[in-house]
Amino acid sequence: MAPRGLSLEEKRVKLLEIFHESKDFYQLKELEKLGPKLKGIVSQSVKEVLQSLVDDGLVQGDKIGSSNFFWSFPSQRGAIMQNRLKQLEETRDGHHTQQAELRVQIEAESAARMENENRAARLTNLQQLKKTHVGLLNELAAYGACDPVKVEETRRAVTLAKEAAIRWTDNYSMLLSHFSRQHGCDAGEIRSHLGVEEDYEDIC
Repeated sequence: MAPRGLSLEEKRVKLLEIFHESKDFYQLKELEKLGPKLKGIVSQSVKEVLQSLVDDGLVQGDKIGSSNFFWSFPSQRGAIMQNRLKQLEETRDGHHTQQAELRVQIEAESAARMENENRAARLTNLQQLKKTHVGLLNELAAYGACDPVKVEETRRAVTLAKEAAIRWTDNYSMLLSHFSRQHGCDAGEIRSHLGVEEDYEDIC
């Protein structure tokens, strides 16, 4: 059975051990050689692991001349953890303060809304008005065809349809007149042939 490879977290721990055990400064190429040799970290993954440690502030890096050097000391991790703990404590204290302020506001609002006959009557009236409003909405829905908005929409649709009918009737009249003149035919005969009544232009 092939040995299991190291997880990312295991690689991070082992790469940190190289720094903490030696308390020395390294370049990337040196770590890529020491990683497999001392800690069993695949050389190709050293760069990625190192970058993750730098991103988390567990390893420091700086450019000296044309080379990049990296380092990390055991005491450094403790300082980082202390800073993180301090930040979390400050956040916790801020939440506690905010919680206390909200409780004061809730108590003040509750005191301002003490139960009395006047307030109870208004709340009862509000509930009744809400029920009346719902009833009116239901009634309006039942008479949907008489809804003023729908009536107005229907009126506009009828107006547009009438305008369209007049426009097409005018077009038909002009076409009939033109055809009659061009071919010397009687307009009445053409209407009779097409089955068009004489009152086709009467649009009420």
